Amino acid sequence: MPILLGLIGGIIAFFVLKRDDPRKAKNCLYIGIVLFVIGIVINLAIFGLAIPLENGIGVNL
Repeated sequence: MPILLGLIGGIIAFFVLKRDDPRKAKNCLYIGIVLFVIGIVINLAIFGLAIPLENGIGVNL
């Protein structure tokens, strides 16, 4: 669940598994958090570079 849905999937899996297998529930939550952070880092690496550092770059007025 956390692999497919990230943080939301980790939270759902945690609440579903917390009574039957607390260790697996915590691991699912941790996987969801890690995948969420990795997604943010990748998005910042890709889209953060596309933001111009100065106003007017590439604009011919």
